[in-house]
Amino acid sequence: MKLLKSIIYVVMLFSIAQTVTAQKKKVAVVTFYANKMVDYSALEIPAGEMMKELLDLRNDPNFNLAPLLETYHTNFFNEYSKSFPFELLPENVVTENKAYQAYNEGSGNTTYDALDYLMFPGYKYLYEGILGKSNEVAVAKMFENEADGVMFVYIDFSFQKGFGIGKTMSIKMRATTRIALYNKKGEKVFAFSEGENSKKTGVMVKGIPVMKPEKILPMCESALTELMGDLDKRIEKIVKKSEAKL
Repeated sequence: MKLLKSIIYVVMLFSIAQTVTAQKKKVAVVTFYANKMVDYSALEIPAGEMMKELLDLRNDPNFNLAPLLETYHTNFFNEYSKSFPFELLPENVVTENKAYQAYNEGSGNTTYDALDYLMFPGYKYLYEGILGKSNEVAVAKMFENEADGVMFVYIDFSFQKGFGIGKTMSIKMRATTRIALYNKKGEKVFAFSEGENSKKTGVMVKGIPVMKPEKILPMCESALTELMGDLDKRIEKIVKKSEAKL
């Protein structure tokens, strides 16, 4: 009799576990990239004065953000995803989707330049949170049978002032990630940005940062390392109540 009760108890626990697993929401990550255009607004340099230097940096093959994006991608899917109260769809389900591959809305404006964005392989550049909700609604519909929501993930970099006098001073780099989730209707569930400054510094001479890749890239790497330090804990706090909104 005791054996029978034990078996029934085990079966009930297994059944409950299956039900909980089956009910867990799923989310499709639909874009994952790094912005190669470093923002300089915090340096208070007149608009356009640094554009040539920024474009030269963006186009320089030595300014290679791919290893940084790879590291962030690995951490995001292998570590940070554990903080979400939902599961992420396997990436190939997204990147091999025919409708996704054929989707050409891009940024939704004629000034979009693909060279600005380093995509993680397989993903398309999709803007989020601006110009209405056209991309949010469109991609949510693409994956409505597989997922309860869609997620946009990217990182960008920006110069920060350090110490100095006049037009000669030290500068730091800030790495910021934005993570935004939308439900099946294209409605925002959450969207947040988290950033950290680099420990490594650079210099600004005559009011312009030294823009050599060998100077800028280590700052980007340092900033991203700082950002990833406890990002999983910060994500967990922010998205704690998100599952009910999906």
